[in-house]
Amino acid sequence: MTRAAMFLLSIGAALFVALLAWQGFGAVTSTLMSAGWGLAVVAAYHVLPLAFDAAAIAVLLDRSARHGSFCNALRARWAGESVNSLLPVGQIGGPVLMVRYLAHRGARMRDAAAAITVSTTTQALSQMLFALLGIVLFGAQGDLSDQRAPIIIVTIILALCIVVFCVLQRRGMFGRVLRVAARLFGKRDWDGLTLHADAVDAAIRNLYRNRRKVAASFMLNLAGWIAGTGEVWLILYFLGHPVSWHEALLLESVGQAIRGAAFAIPGSLGAQEGGYLLLAPLVGLPPDMALALSLAKRVRELILGIPGLLYLHRSERKFQRRRRASAALQGSD
Repeated sequence: MTRAAMFLLSIGAALFVALLAWQGFGAVTSTLMSAGWGLAVVAAYHVLPLAFDAAAIAVLLDRSARHGSFCNALRARWAGESVNSLLPVGQIGGPVLMVRYLAHRGARMRDAAAAITVSTTTQALSQMLFALLGIVLFGAQGDLSDQRAPIIIVTIILALCIVVFCVLQRRGMFGRVLRVAARLFGKRDWDGLTLHADAVDAAIRNLYRNRRKVAASFMLNLAGWIAGTGEVWLILYFLGHPVSWHEALLLESVGQAIRGAAFAIPGSLGAQEGGYLLLAPLVGLPPDMALALSLAKRVRELILGIPGLLYLHRSERKFQRRRRASAALQGSD
């Protein structure tokens, strides 16, 4: 872990503990425990938005090849989400490991990297639309005047990040990064890596030319965000504080936008909890209930994430064994 990541994780953890201490650990924990077995139902339900996200990746892959199957995309998405949720890698480690997983399944590295990069972009763009949908829908039925400024700030930060990411892709993001690295650390030969990076950039541009695939990925990601609204509704139902669908939509859409804006903090620790506390008054949610909602989401991350990390570890070990066996066979020839 870099020093910057460690610093941000420390800040997030401090904020997380402070918010829980402010409401009282006992009160928040007892509220969370009132959900009981419902947390298992929430974890099972999360497979639905996960499946939409996986389909958004699969549609960008070569469907005629084995690695382009929906099941491979689903396992890759599951593993990537597990890494992003539970390991201190920000939001970068997940996509990198998804690319590696698909490459292990037979995809060319450049094609896997292009598919994950474009899917990540369409996911971010659909998240923007989803956040605006939640704000507009709730604004038509409630008063957002007190929270307008922070919501606008979060939306602008997220929009700027997406715009910068899109511009970098159009200008050959991976090749440019490696050329800068070559100038800074010029003691080694970077030509081979640069050629691979240029191939990834070319594959990304080719994908963007297929507007039908990109549009399908966007719509599937948007469907995944909307399906995630059901998770918030279920959590609050099991916590004994049911809300309407449009209230759940506001909590999920703007809450995810706040989490996305805090992407540099591993697991958005503290930011997610602060976001739900900010939104709680809009739907008449007590502060301890808002924190219990956030903790329920983190419990769901543990329920699905720990098996995801174990599966990823097992998959990596199997791949390394196959590679060693292949190298041994080639050496004996």
